[in-house]
Amino acid sequence: MIVAPEVDCGVTPTTDGEIAIINLESARSRSWTRFFADPTRDGVAETVVENEQLALQLIGDVCALDRVTLLAAQLARGHAASARAALIQAQVASMAHRFSDAGHHLAQAEINGAPRADIDRLRLNIDQACGSNLDNVLDARRRIALETRGLEDFVALGSLLADLHDFAAADRAYKEALRAYRDVSPFPIARVGFQLGVLWGELVPERDLSAAAHWYRRAIEVLPMYTKARVHLAEIRLSEGRLGEAESLLEPLAAIGDPEVDWLLADVLVAQGRLEESEIRMTAARTGFESLLDRHLLAFADHGAEFYAGSGGDLRRALQLARVNADNRPTLRAFEQAHEIAVSAGDGAAASELREQAVRRWDGTAAFRSSSLSRHQSERCQGAAA
Repeated sequence: MIVAPEVDCGVTPTTDGEIAIINLESARSRSWTRFFADPTRDGVAETVVENEQLALQLIGDVCALDRVTLLAAQLARGHAASARAALIQAQVASMAHRFSDAGHHLAQAEINGAPRADIDRLRLNIDQACGSNLDNVLDARRRIALETRGLEDFVALGSLLADLHDFAAADRAYKEALRAYRDVSPFPIARVGFQLGVLWGELVPERDLSAAAHWYRRAIEVLPMYTKARVHLAEIRLSEGRLGEAESLLEPLAAIGDPEVDWLLADVLVAQGRLEESEIRMTAARTGFESLLDRHLLAFADHGAEFYAGSGGDLRRALQLARVNADNRPTLRAFEQAHEIAVSAGDGAAASELREQAVRRWDGTAAFRSSSLSRHQSERCQGAAA
């Protein structure tokens, strides 16, 4: 069993989270104004994308992807041969999990003379997201984190170590990120807290929900409207039967338009016996997911698969989406999700095909040996030998 070590991760006091969100919205509005005034001005489009990415990740503003997609299209129309435009297009495509497009734009940026550091940074992100060249990515992540001692670089390293199932090392990297932080924005601190919550609440073989809840609470303390942290903590409270607390975590998010909020609220309301209210929320969740999948299939295929495999109640749709996700980003986690859904759906052919694909790509790695796919393969071999 992997135990979450008790480590003091005190950090520099940050700006009040509610004020920080107001400041972000103001900065986002100003950056768009400057962009529309002069899209070619250095740093303007990049600032818009940075602000919209924060709105997507932290506030749950799912329309941020629509806005940056329009920005990238406008740049492409006016500055198709620009290295800067190609870099921004690559970043936007990566945000939307259109990794093949992102690679194409990155190659164009390189041909047009984009800075090597920017090319390498984006390529590392794309390779890590797709589970490609991970030995090289791990070497680079470790080197960069040791050189910069920066929070973002330790977070990227921690995320990769978690993907590789080196969970204790991932925990250390995330906590090193907290120690390294010297700024006043609450956003990075909240993000690290969330990542630690996911690590101990979802990724380790034996989940530690107490540790996960601690880190989700830490994230919410510094950023009260952190949508993902509230949703994940509410999931834990629902599993514990603490329905009132789960509902109170979700209520402030009810109007933001994130279908995951509607989904979990529906589950909480069902558990309380409030069936009519639950049905309204479940309809909103289903409509919201389908709208997002129609506009940004690759960005939300894994979330949609999780929804339809759960309360969405459509395993066929869930498997379709999970396979889209695994085809797009063939990480071990994507294969595990798709295989689990195929087994639940009783689709033995799909389950076998997904397991074989995962074996071809991941067999021989430490991560695969500790995965659910490896355990399932061992159980099948034992059953065949019996």
